[in-house]
Amino acid sequence: QVQLVESGGGLVQPGGSLRLSCAASGSIRSFNAMGWYRQAPGNQRELVATITSGGSTNYADSVKGRFTISSDNAKNMVYLQMNSLKPEDTAVYYCNAARFLGVTKINIWGQGTQVTVSL
Repeated sequence: QVQLVESGGGLVQPGGSLRLSCAASGSIRSFNAMGWYRQAPGNQRELVATITSGGSTNYADSVKGRFTISSDNAKNMVYLQMNSLKPEDTAVYYCNAARFLGVTKINIWGQGTQVTVSL
């Protein structure tokens, strides 16, 4: 089974930028979509951004215009460029790989990387 490893999290001041990376141990072409989700303390995990195998992207309203998801199929990497960061972006960010088999959705998750936006 493909494993996902996130990196790039850390502490950043409001208005700053971070770039998250997700390294897959196998081909990401086999998945219908790759994505980033986040979970803040006391909150449910929420979608941040997704990119399909065809290159279509989708973003949560809260990050539109600030975050950009991209992928490099040759390197089996997925990235999340985060600009104009806000304190409310503080969360653990998880990489996700999704495959649809009929009506069944198979999810693979990374271990997460902490992003903290604070002075």
